[in-house]
Amino acid sequence: MPDSGEASYQLLRGVGLAAALLLGLGLERWWPHERLRPAWSTNLGLWAIDGLVMAVACGACGWVVAAWAAGQGLGALAWLGAGPWTGVIVGLLGLDAVSYLWHRANHQLSFLWRFHQVHHADTSFHVTTALRFHPGELLLALPVRLAAVVALGVPPEGVLVFELVFGAANLLEHGNFDLPPRLDPSAQRVVITPSLHRAHHASDWRELDTNFGTVFSIWDRLGRSFRGSDARRRVETGLPGRTTGRAATLGDSLLLPLSGARGRSSRRGAATRR
Repeated sequence: MPDSGEASYQLLRGVGLAAALLLGLGLERWWPHERLRPAWSTNLGLWAIDGLVMAVACGACGWVVAAWAAGQGLGALAWLGAGPWTGVIVGLLGLDAVSYLWHRANHQLSFLWRFHQVHHADTSFHVTTALRFHPGELLLALPVRLAAVVALGVPPEGVLVFELVFGAANLLEHGNFDLPPRLDPSAQRVVITPSLHRAHHASDWRELDTNFGTVFSIWDRLGRSFRGSDARRRVETGLPGRTTGRAATLGDSLLLPLSGARGRSSRRGAATRR
């Protein structure tokens, strides 16, 4: 891309994610897993706030940092003299692996869980749940991802491919739809399907602490956190012990980290019963 790569990066990423969102909404309408009432106002409200915060804090910083690192010859791929296609493939795999580790840390560390629990508080597992993140979580994740881009030496084009694949996978695996029952088990061997991620959003710690991957399921298998799930199974989603009562509003969600890491004691109890 030319020097205006930042603008093109933003445009392509936005168009790609919008297409994935529309596809997910369409699949939910045509082949719904179950009837539910999505938390439209809360999820879209958080998405709007997140977009504003990240536009100010980052913008196209992934592209900018990758271009700077490439110009400086930084990162493992640069040191090994890897070609552009190798950089794209390794970038996709490597950044997805880092995302897996970061996601798992968000469940293990109380401070990080304070913010991440906002995502899991949605009792209606829906494609817009993929947009339901506290801005604090995104700001905490930003330096981790940028450091990974530099350490790996992912080229700018590799960052764009990762953002498109990762963003589309994140949206579609939160969808209220399923792959055909005959296809889903085979797909689970390679990628994270809606049924796998639905189990990750279960209101039971024993399931909630599994299936941390976003694109590829191999990281869960290597990390012994993989748990297969039947696409036809109904799953109660939401925070453990908080699946009934009034749904969290946008204001509730923004303030939830201040209330502490809810459910930590019950989680420890569940872990000891495994």
